[in-house]
Amino acid sequence: MPTPAAIRKVAHPQPVAASPNLPPGPPAESFGRVAEDGTVFVRTTEGEREVGAYPGASPEEALHYFARKYDELYSLADLLHQRLQTTDLSAKEAAEGLAKVRGHVAEAGVVGDLAALEAKIAEIDTAVTTRKEAEAAERAAARAAAAAEREKIVAEAERIAAQPENKIQWKQSGARMRELLEAWKTHQRGGARLDRETEGTLWQRFSQARNSFDKARRVHFAQLEGSQAEAKAAKQALVKEAEELSTSTDWGSTAGAYKRLMDRWRQAGRASRADDDALWERFKAAQDAFFQAKDQISAKEDEEFRANLATKEALLQEAERLLPVKDLDAAKASLRAIQDRWEAAGKVPRADMERMEKAMRRIEQAVRDADDQRWKRSNPEVAARARSMVDQLESSVASLRADLDQAEASGDERKVREARAKLEAQEQWLAQARGNLDEFSG
Repeated sequence: MPTPAAIRKVAHPQPVAASPNLPPGPPAESFGRVAEDGTVFVRTTEGEREVGAYPGASPEEALHYFARKYDELYSLADLLHQRLQTTDLSAKEAAEGLAKVRGHVAEAGVVGDLAALEAKIAEIDTAVTTRKEAEAAERAAARAAAAAEREKIVAEAERIAAQPENKIQWKQSGARMRELLEAWKTHQRGGARLDRETEGTLWQRFSQARNSFDKARRVHFAQLEGSQAEAKAAKQALVKEAEELSTSTDWGSTAGAYKRLMDRWRQAGRASRADDDALWERFKAAQDAFFQAKDQISAKEDEEFRANLATKEALLQEAERLLPVKDLDAAKASLRAIQDRWEAAGKVPRADMERMEKAMRRIEQAVRDADDQRWKRSNPEVAARARSMVDQLESSVASLRADLDQAEASGDERKVREARAKLEAQEQWLAQARGNLDEFSG
């Protein structure tokens, strides 16, 4: 049977690296002793515990060896603690490091303040717990922010899908839907992970909005294609009519026909852009051909009508001399003669037509106004009414003057003011009525 000494743990003599962070308090050697047989013990709160032996070494060397092993183990724990305090070491990595330190402590045969080492490990454990809680809070905040960003994406998609069909700008809205899908994928790849229920609910809303928009777009463009085909057929018919009219020389009625064709063109709706542009080019070419021919004829006619313009300019000057009307009968006779010559003179250039007609109508209206005034003055019925009005007002004025005299005699200032005001009003009306009567007598 082997003796107890034969089965004792024996330390292998090997160099020990210097410890970068020595533990505080008394030296590690002070917590151990070496027995006479070379066995090394460490003192703990529960009593002594054998840690091993260092054959071939003095008691001091053996004790120093196991003490240095303690210093190294403490430094390892202290380094992990410092990394937790001064770096962004993750809680997962810190927990893994703590597990390794605890494994070393459980297996190590060392001499030193084991209570201080356990306290250091407890500090590390507390720091790891704090880091876990902080990371959990950060993850919760990141998930809330990510959920809010996803909610914004979904809400915008729902707003796009809910637009009235007649107000949707399909190209811009479709592009924006694609951008929102890419934004969703980007958040999904690089953003905080959402819980399954939240992400599923948001994705379902987003998917429904996209599907609703896509369905509305397909329906819209199917209907648009049908309406564009109808518009194309209608405009092809209009182009055919326009091209048939392009060689007409019935200038007036054909110009009106082109105006009506243009109205029908606007009412026909829109074909596809390519069809619309091509049909419009044909329609416009036919219209331009007609109006260019018409303008050429009009230019020739205007040149021929310049002599007529000179004749009418002279007639207009002659008519201007009739104003103001002094002898109405003579003016009317002269104007009739001028009008006959005016009609006989023929057409004037198109650019001068409106100016000349307006000037002649102004002179004709002035003569008619003078004729109306004379008729009013000679109307016996109107004159009788004017005389009757003057007589009534003269009688009323005489009565009011008598009332004013009585009020002044009574000395009542209020009655005087009232009587004078009424008299002044009646006198103004009388003056106006006499002026109207003078027109009939004048």
